[in-house]
Amino acid sequence: MAQGLEFSRLKFAYRSYRTTIHIVSNLRILLIAGGPPGEHEVSLSSARGVLAAMPHPTELAVIAKDGLWLLGEDAREALVAGVAEHGTHRFPPDIPWQHYDVAFPLLHGPVGEDGVIQGFLELLGLPYVGAGVTSSALCMDKDLCKRVLHQAGIPVVPWVTFYKGEPTPEPPFKPPYFVKPANTGSSVGISKVRADQDAHKALAQAFAWDHKVLVEQGIEGVRELEVALLGNIHARSSVVGEITYQAEFYDYETKYTPGRAQLHLPASISPEIAERIQATAIEAYRILGVRGMARVDFFLSGQGELYLNEFNTIPGFTPTSMYPKLWQASGLAYPELLDQLVQLALRA
Repeated sequence: MAQGLEFSRLKFAYRSYRTTIHIVSNLRILLIAGGPPGEHEVSLSSARGVLAAMPHPTELAVIAKDGLWLLGEDAREALVAGVAEHGTHRFPPDIPWQHYDVAFPLLHGPVGEDGVIQGFLELLGLPYVGAGVTSSALCMDKDLCKRVLHQAGIPVVPWVTFYKGEPTPEPPFKPPYFVKPANTGSSVGISKVRADQDAHKALAQAFAWDHKVLVEQGIEGVRELEVALLGNIHARSSVVGEITYQAEFYDYETKYTPGRAQLHLPASISPEIAERIQATAIEAYRILGVRGMARVDFFLSGQGELYLNEFNTIPGFTPTSMYPKLWQASGLAYPELLDQLVQLALRA
């Protein structure tokens, strides 16, 4: 125990020293992108946007779909190609970690948002952008996140959880309802079930991505609203935006195909509802222990009922991504947003 406390003190002192000497000078950033299949291409698209706007010298590392890493020119070539099927460096890669002031994990989904890469960076003592190990894992698991928020009095959509390999009862909700893997993002593996006979197909698709699956009650006629948060524990909120689209639901293709979805800024809602959404998002951010950033998605029913849908601790930074657009509409330009994220990492 004493050794653990001493390590924590040394790590805190190390971070404080780095913050003191670098807060007014150029910082060296290591951007980590790619990751497993599912959201791999989205991550590389986000990385292109961040590299173009980052106000500090930045180098790139890419995790290929096979789990191996690409560095230097190989990583840049993968970024241009938009995909990296195979890497060349085993983990841990031969990176001079001590040469960087801040790591920026831009890995969407497993390995990036579930606390895995964060745990590795904690062992290195390297400051990093975004949520820590516990809050990353908690927000990534939709089931656990809902349980914590529900217990804290934050309204969430009713749901049940099924596990792979166990007998699967009939979902308790009448169609339409949604079937989701517990630990994916970008709507990967999600289905909207409109008839009872579609349920088994939807469950099979979700179980192909995760061992745990959620079935969520469908709420017809909802409006989909989002806010972006920025800060360490005590966050500030962007304006509220509204997503509209021509699709069955806000699926992967709709999210990342230009022109398929529209973000309305600010959302056409009353000031009272906007303040309620912002206050709920900030409260949930603190309850979950998130730091750095998050995009928080809400449903607003026709009867005025508000539900927190999902927490995204590494939101997209692609050309169609809502997180930077929400901040731009709030008066914070893309380069300034990235700089603030880096500074928050140094102060975490």
